[in-house]
Amino acid sequence: MKKIEAIVRPYTVEIIKNALNSIGIGGMTVTNVEGFGNQGGHTEVYRDSEMCVSFVPKSKIEIVAKDEHIEAIIRIILENAHSGQIGDGKIFILPVLDAVKIRTGERGDKAL
Repeated sequence: MKKIEAIVRPYTVEIIKNALNSIGIGGMTVTNVEGFGNQGGHTEVYRDSEMCVSFVPKSKIEIVAKDEHIEAIIRIILENAHSGQIGDGKIFILPVLDAVKIRTGERGDKAL
């Protein structure tokens, strides 16, 4: 099992979710986050003063999946989050040692 963490533009989350559902991936967690990287921040005017806003709103998608689904999930995120502009985001893939479904006690792949 692997955990995919994808940091994407917020408006792409629903598109990614629908594309993942179409291949049978139905579970994901989404968190609204803020951060900065190559995109940097932007300047806003507040009460006639310019302010540099260094954190950009993003969404973090977290998915734990079987190893055989990982490449398909990555492909779908890439296809639906890519605009070619700075700030499209990043995908991180981490190993998952185990998973436990609280309701049934099932472990490993069965817990997904």
